[in-house]
Amino acid sequence: MLKTPLFIAGVRRPASDGQTFDVRNPFTQKVVGVAASASAEDCVAAVDAAAEAFKTWEHTPLSEKRRIFNRAAELFSSDKYRELITRTVITETAATKEMMFPNIHGSIIWASEAAALTSQLKGETFPSQMPGGQCFVQRRAHGVVLCVSPWNAPVNLALRSIAVAIICGNTVVLKSSEASPASQEIVTQVLQEAGLPDGVLNYINISRADSPVRTAELIAHPLVRKITFTGSSRVGKIIAGEAAKYLKPCVFELGGKAPAIVLDDADVEHAARAIIFGAMLHSGQICMSTERVIATRAVAEALTAHIAALVKQLKSGDPAHDAGARLSAVFTEQSAAGIVANLRDAVQEGARVVAGDLQHAGAVVQPHVLADVHPGMRAWDQESFGPVVVVATVESAEEAIAMANATEYSFTSSVWTENLYTALDVAQRIRFAAVMINGCTIHTEPGMDHAGLGGATGYGRFDIEHFTDKRMIVVCPKEGRKYPLADF
Repeated sequence: MLKTPLFIAGVRRPASDGQTFDVRNPFTQKVVGVAASASAEDCVAAVDAAAEAFKTWEHTPLSEKRRIFNRAAELFSSDKYRELITRTVITETAATKEMMFPNIHGSIIWASEAAALTSQLKGETFPSQMPGGQCFVQRRAHGVVLCVSPWNAPVNLALRSIAVAIICGNTVVLKSSEASPASQEIVTQVLQEAGLPDGVLNYINISRADSPVRTAELIAHPLVRKITFTGSSRVGKIIAGEAAKYLKPCVFELGGKAPAIVLDDADVEHAARAIIFGAMLHSGQICMSTERVIATRAVAEALTAHIAALVKQLKSGDPAHDAGARLSAVFTEQSAAGIVANLRDAVQEGARVVAGDLQHAGAVVQPHVLADVHPGMRAWDQESFGPVVVVATVESAEEAIAMANATEYSFTSSVWTENLYTALDVAQRIRFAAVMINGCTIHTEPGMDHAGLGGATGYGRFDIEHFTDKRMIVVCPKEGRKYPLADF
């Protein structure tokens, strides 16, 4: 049984009112953990602890901040934390072994990259427009940042949500997902062991029932200067609305509906393998998952056949106890029902089932492939967050570009062609934050965090620009200053 306390001002403790909530494995629905559920008093205490720590953390030497995050990277690499992450994430989220790489390696990368960012925390100087004056521009931390992190890659996304903010001199209140509190709490253990001072990172869990009210209270707290959220666009809109009441800035990474454009001269077999990996990893529960395939007519039939053949070798279930199950359950039974409902809707509107049974068993959805899908169908328009690939056939690259852009999502994408000139032309004409040429849509580059371009994808980056203010100091000239209303 996993037990997750609150972590406030360097102390792990229960909720002030003793409240807890159960954590259930999405496949078995068995209770696998109990987490403390923060009260309003606990939330205020977390913000106050962060505000107090900010007084010294902002001025901590960059070399010390760098040392802490380099040490954290070493700890994430250790057998101790590899085993802890693997055991905890699988227990809480029913993730497959393939998801341990992003949770472990991704955390190592994020800690290392945060440490490296200290070399960029520099200002500038230039002469004032007043003769003899000088201007100094510094990058300064905001203060307390509220970070709300998701369950689907709980360890590395929790670290990502806080790492740049902290390295820039901010202090943090990290709110977990109620589905993965023990997994995300590992980040606090690592950073505490690495030497992060008490209060710089505070960690709270809140039950699903209490979360809307407590989160709104946290956003409203006058000492919270910024909010970050990674999750669904539905919840993102709610958080944005609360933040707007106080004109507080946000960084949002929300959904994705990544297209794979496959043109006439593409390596169809290679494209099919990358599409299946991109669509089915973690049962499609990744914001970069390949959800839309747009193929020109010359290759559509062969590509669809390759995709179907690969999908039919995959099975969803309980990988921990069933060697034949390569895919896990989805987030909840409600999620599974929504995925299937969208697929059935598409079939009623003319889509063709290539693979799958249009059913779900609890939170388990078998992998599906639908052909003849087009904009206007929910299966095309809405992020499925499930093991689903939909295929559309087009006549030309021009039509493929238009169809790729027919979405409110703009996170990642891919283009498949053997002609580099064509690839670059298409890549520059589709509106996505990242385009992979002959590669999977699930990909990031160290030091280059993907950005949402607005809409359901979100906006902002986890970078220095978004976690510091530019503040100017003007040293006025000693001589020659004139003040017309005061000079007599």
